[in-house]
Amino acid sequence: MPSRLLYSLWTYEFEKRLSHRFFYPTLHLMKFSKYHNKRTVVDGITFDSRHEAQRYQELKLLERAGEVFNLRLQVPYELMPTTKVNGETFRSIKYVADFVYEDKTGQTVVEDAKGMRTDVYKMKRKLMAYTHGIIIKEV
Repeated sequence: MPSRLLYSLWTYEFEKRLSHRFFYPTLHLMKFSKYHNKRTVVDGITFDSRHEAQRYQELKLLERAGEVFNLRLQVPYELMPTTKVNGETFRSIKYVADFVYEDKTGQTVVEDAKGMRTDVYKMKRKLMAYTHGIIIKEV
């Protein structure tokens, strides 16, 4: 008799634990970032990561101090225009820089706040150097 009672308690506990796994269905439906970045809002601007938002704050301080000028965000560069080959259309390839500014010497600096260097980014970085002659500064 005691073994039957233990068995029923064990199955109850097992079923409870098993059902607990499926108790929060929203947990499985929530979207998580592939690289674990968290969107952050600073000065009413939404940034893709905390790192990018922090770099924006640093650049704003440098701009106030007169170290950098003409700070711009999310500046697009066309790396390859839309082309048609044998009737098939290929979309243009674009790179969007996180920050573009001018330093004290008047040189334009293109900056990207990088956490993970993906293969696509590496390719676009090379295309940027080839087509525009601009080396992207990674922070």
